Amino acid sequence: MKDVNFKKFLLSALSLAVCTNLYAAEADQNQTDAENDKGIDFERIIVTGVAKGTTVMASSVSVSSLTADQVEVTTPRSTAEAFRSIPGIRSESSGGEGNANIAVRGLPVAAGGAKFLQLQEDGLPILQFGDIAFGNADIFLRLDSTMASIESIRGGSASTLATNAPGGIINIISKTGESDSGSISTTIGLDYDTTRTDFEFGGEISDSMYFHLGGFIRQGEGPRESGYTGNKGGQIKANLTKEFDDGYVRVYYKHLDDKTIGYLPMPMKSNGDSLSGFDAIADTTHSANFTSLLTTDGDGNLRRSDMRDGMHPTVDSIGFEAVFDLGNNWSIENRFRTSSTKGSFTSPFPAEVGDSQSIADSIAGTDATLTYANGAQSGAAYTAENLMRVHTFDVEMSNLDFSVNDLKITKSFDNTNITFGYYKSYQNIEQSWLWNSYLLEVQGDNAALVNVAAADGSSFSENGLYAYGVPYWGNCCTRNYDLEYDVTAPYIAITSNFGDLVFDASVRYDSGEATGTYAGAVQSQIDMNRDGNISPAEMSVSSVNNANPSIVDYDWDYTSYSVGANYMLNNDLALFGRVSHGGTANADRLAFGKIASDGSVADEDAVDEVDQYEVGVKYRRENLSVFATGFFAETEEQNFEATSQKFFDRVYEAKGIELESSFYYGDFDIRGNLTWTDAEITKDGVNPGSVGNTPRRQADLVYSLITRYNFEQGSIGLSFIGTTEAYAQDGGDQGATDALEFEGYTQVNAFAQYYLSDTFSVALNINNVFDEVGITEAEEGSIPANDIIRARTINGRTSSVTLKYEF
Repeated sequence: MKDVNFKKFLLSALSLAVCTNLYAAEADQNQTDAENDKGIDFERIIVTGVAKGTTVMASSVSVSSLTADQVEVTTPRSTAEAFRSIPGIRSESSGGEGNANIAVRGLPVAAGGAKFLQLQEDGLPILQFGDIAFGNADIFLRLDSTMASIESIRGGSASTLATNAPGGIINIISKTGESDSGSISTTIGLDYDTTRTDFEFGGEISDSMYFHLGGFIRQGEGPRESGYTGNKGGQIKANLTKEFDDGYVRVYYKHLDDKTIGYLPMPMKSNGDSLSGFDAIADTTHSANFTSLLTTDGDGNLRRSDMRDGMHPTVDSIGFEAVFDLGNNWSIENRFRTSSTKGSFTSPFPAEVGDSQSIADSIAGTDATLTYANGAQSGAAYTAENLMRVHTFDVEMSNLDFSVNDLKITKSFDNTNITFGYYKSYQNIEQSWLWNSYLLEVQGDNAALVNVAAADGSSFSENGLYAYGVPYWGNCCTRNYDLEYDVTAPYIAITSNFGDLVFDASVRYDSGEATGTYAGAVQSQIDMNRDGNISPAEMSVSSVNNANPSIVDYDWDYTSYSVGANYMLNNDLALFGRVSHGGTANADRLAFGKIASDGSVADEDAVDEVDQYEVGVKYRRENLSVFATGFFAETEEQNFEATSQKFFDRVYEAKGIELESSFYYGDFDIRGNLTWTDAEITKDGVNPGSVGNTPRRQADLVYSLITRYNFEQGSIGLSFIGTTEAYAQDGGDQGATDALEFEGYTQVNAFAQYYLSDTFSVALNINNVFDEVGITEAEEGSIPANDIIRARTINGRTSSVTLKYEF
């Protein structure tokens, strides 16, 4: 019955589709896109996830593009927020400027990041693995005015044209400066603290050489009340292109140094309502009273970190791309990048929110007492009903260096192109997890730390810190990784054109080797504050057990393939279908449970594989364009989640339909997308009770809609981002009456731009106009007795004005 209903839904949806705009971006988009904003440009050349550029209409993949103007209308406050307007993408953009969970077409996000989806800049990945713990790829990616477009492919040939990307690719394409132009803009927050200046310019150096340079710098508290300057830094990007008679060479550089707040779960009611004194959509557990952290480092030495550093990526990248016609119908493309990448991730995580006395007694014994450790009431008794036990996520990413090269050689015949490719990458993962435990009042706007003492008055904490480690979690999490991953992938792709029928097939063989060491925690007495005494908190200090490291020494391999065809019924209607098999290798999350004592890993744990099937239709007529794709996927998942200390070993199935469309009439244009997904867990080697459940946070429908009116002096527009209800967790409790289920929501954003002259404009942006509460994730799977959950929500309403000068 479910299959029959699915077929009926598919047929009806194909005929009634009115959803989002599809664009396929060219590698160089420095020209204005005004004419392309009028609808889906089916004649645009695809460059992402394909062996050789082809038009959207002739391709057998689902690909979309957002121009810079289209992104601007959605008023994103982070990179991940911009991704929410891409069809098929579920971007949980509630973590701030990074640390987003990004899924595609029902493929799971069991532990965070973007495991089955690759984030790229100019055709090469940001990092080789999209779900490195605390090192998610989006932390090291920023959108600014150097961006020409965002191009995305879902499913299809992403399995064979990229490593670790069976679900798809999101590619940020940069401006290259073919025409002399530029801009400078400043954005100022009207009801929140932010000031950001973007700039970019480019142009010809000679008849055969041109450049582009740009970036941004910013400073401010951010969209939530943290009590300090939480966002501070910037980025600069540059590229230089030299054209020859038979091709071009481009070199580029990027420097990113940007501190931003990482928002972790907040305390709130299970229905999304705020607690007294803590606004779930405007406040954060960050506080000016909670900034200095003292731990041992990865080598056992004392070190002090600063909560205000938040997510702090530092990246220096250099790269080049060369594209040449070699003659005799041979051509070559080569892209290379090497990145020096490091950073930190520092943020408070509420491990428990509950009865104050119960938490105090669990630390200092029966009848323990609580007092304010700092703040306006420092020294006074803490009598509030609830209290937070906070674990500080304090992670040093000392080396995430990444080097990658992708070489393609193509031979063209009368109606066939054959591409031979060779991909090579090296990824380092060197991290230290250094965590402490604190008590913090449940209060927004500079919460105070809380001290705990035994009934006899003896102190069990100092300035809110009660443990150097996380005893509430069994002191699980102090650890160090020093790992290297060497990946090799030859591939071949064939495309043949038989008039109205285009057929393509590709196969890729990925192999890799992982080496290195990792070490867990050891408990010992250490005089951390150097006062000559051992306090209760110093009696059992967590530090990295460097004397007993574990080794990593294993390899893996898997083969991916993709076969597709596209048939043009006429110039305005095409059908396509595709079958794909791909995989993604697991990395650091295998440690502490899946790596054997000799460093080996079982084959079934090293790689997770995905099988996908797609059918679709592309239709255009005057002012209406529609792209619809039906899909089915079966996905293996091995993963580890730091916050729950749980491993996952599952198989998922997902089927659904992805719709995107555009409609324009005169000066009005409407673009939207809708993805309907029916997903379930079909196997679970760890928790069989979850079989049959919907994967956590997977809604039946996710959608976006952009409406805009263009007039002579500017434009105004609204965007709508929405989702239906979804379960918080995917354990065996979804059928229970107390199962935690998030309500669906629609976030409305507004945009207006007015040109005061031909080159100077002012724009107003309002994100989340109606202050909607939208929960994206939660730690609990069922409603607790005190009705308090720990969850992340979209930010409340924020408004800004942008002044922009174009030249």
